[in-house]
Amino acid sequence: MDARVFAKLLDALDIQPDEQVLDIACGLGYGAAVIARLGASVVAVEENADMAAKASAILAAQSVGNASVQTAALTAGVKGAFDVIIIEGGVGQVPAAILGNLKEGGRIAAVFMQGALGIAKIGHKSGKDVAWRYAFNASLPVLSGFETATEFAL
Repeated sequence: MDARVFAKLLDALDIQPDEQVLDIACGLGYGAAVIARLGASVVAVEENADMAAKASAILAAQSVGNASVQTAALTAGVKGAFDVIIIEGGVGQVPAAILGNLKEGGRIAAVFMQGALGIAKIGHKSGKDVAWRYAFNASLPVLSGFETATEFAL
C-alpha cells in the first residue's frame, strides 16, 4: 500500500490505545507494526503463506508483541470482533464476512475503486448497517476477491 494513503487512512480512523484492530492484506507487516504502536492489539491477515511467515518473523524481530499474523483468505474474515478494520488495498466491495468482524460502533477504512479512480471511505457500524463517509481521493490496485460483482441487467 502507498505509505501516504496508509498514513491518511490511519489519521482518519483515529485508532485509540484501547482498541483492537484487524489489518487485512498486511503484506510484510509494516502496517501492522505501525498500528500496533497506536492500538491495544492487531490481528493481521495475509493469504500468501510466505509473506505471512516473513511478516511474523519481522514483527517478532522488532519486538512487536501485540500483533499477530494469520494466513487466511483475505475475504473470509477471522474469528473475533474488532473496533477498527483497515483494508490495505483497493476494493470494489467489502465482503460481508469482513463487515461481520466489526464491533457495534466500530470503524472500517477502505479505498473504493471505480476504474482508475478511487475514494477512501470510513465506515461506521450501527446495528447491521455500515454508514460510509468520504475521506479523500486515492488510487490502489483492487485486491483479489474484492472486485465489484457484475450482474446482467436488461
